Amino acid sequence: MWNIGLDVHQRETQVCILTPDGTVTEHRLPTTRARLTGYFAPLPPSRILLESSTESEWVAQCLEGLGHSVLVADPSFAPMYGRRRRAKTDRRDARALAEACASGVYRLAHRLSARQREVRLALAVRQSLVRTRTRWINQIRGQLRGAGLRLARGTPTTFATRVQALALPTPLAGQLAPLFALLPPLQAAIVAADQQLVAWAGRDPVAPTLQSVPGVGPLTALAFLAALDDVTRFPTAREVPAYLGLVPRERSSGEVVRRGGISKAGNAQVRWLLVEAAWRVLRSPAPSHAALRAWGERVAQRRGRRIAVVAVARRLARILYALWRDAGVYGVRAPRRAA
Repeated sequence: MWNIGLDVHQRETQVCILTPDGTVTEHRLPTTRARLTGYFAPLPPSRILLESSTESEWVAQCLEGLGHSVLVADPSFAPMYGRRRRAKTDRRDARALAEACASGVYRLAHRLSARQREVRLALAVRQSLVRTRTRWINQIRGQLRGAGLRLARGTPTTFATRVQALALPTPLAGQLAPLFALLPPLQAAIVAADQQLVAWAGRDPVAPTLQSVPGVGPLTALAFLAALDDVTRFPTAREVPAYLGLVPRERSSGEVVRRGGISKAGNAQVRWLLVEAAWRVLRSPAPSHAALRAWGERVAQRRGRRIAVVAVARRLARILYALWRDAGVYGVRAPRRAA
C-alpha cells in the first residue's frame, strides 16, 4: 500500500507519496475539492496521513470518499517529525508525514462526529452574535457617558428601552440611530439561536441529565458534550479539566515546582461557560446549590474567591463527565464499580 503525507494549508497542499518500491513522488496542489479529487481519484487505495487543522476534516472526508484510508494526526506529537523541525519547510513536513505514516510513528487526533460539529457551529454563531451585541452596546454606552448621561442598570434585552427613557440630545440621537436600528434584528437572531439550541438540548439523550447539575443550563450542557464528543476518550474524570484548560500551568524540574494560572488549553467557550456556571453556584441561595456552594466557600476562605470559582468549575467538569459516563442522576450516588 502507498503511504502519503499531506501538509495541508489554506491555499495549497504539499503531497509526498512513498511507494513500496522506495519511489518518492512530490507535488504541490491547490487546496480545493476539485483539484484534490482530480489528483487522488486515479491513485490506488492508499494510507494518507495529515495534521489536524481547520481544513483537515473536509479534506479527510473528500479523500475517504475516493476510497483512501485517511489518518488525522495530532500535530503536537513531536516524534512524528523526527529532526525535521530544525529546518521547517512544507516539503520536509510532507515527507516526514509520509514516513511517519509508513512507520506508524504518529498519534491520532480525535475527529468530531457530524452531530457535534453541527452543535459547535451553532454555538460559535451564537457566540459571535452575542459578542457583536456587546460591542455595539458598549459603543453606545461610551457615547452616553461622554454626553454626561447615566444609564440605568439592566439586561441587554432591555437596553434599548432604558436608553429611550433618557432625554437624548438631538445630535447624539441622530448619530446613534444606525446602531439602534441594528439592535432589534440582532436581538431577534440571538433569541432564535437560543431557541434552536434549547430544542436540541431537549432532544439530546444526555443533555437533560447534565442540566440537573447546579448552574448548568442547555448551552453549557451542549457545549460540554460537543467538546468531549465521546466520553470513552477519557479514562478518568481527572483528565477532563486538563483537557478543558482548567488546571494550573506547571514548569517543574527536580525539586523546584512552579505552578501558574490555568493552562487555558482546549475549548475556550466551554471553559468560559463552566466558569459562569461556577459563579452562579456561588451566588445562588437555591437549596440545590448548597453542597457545591459550601464546598466552594471553603476553598474561597483558604485561597480567595477567584481561585474558588475555577475550583468549582473544575469540579463541575468532573461531575458532568461522571454523569455522562455512568448514565447517572445528580444527587444520587452511583453504585460502586466491580474491581
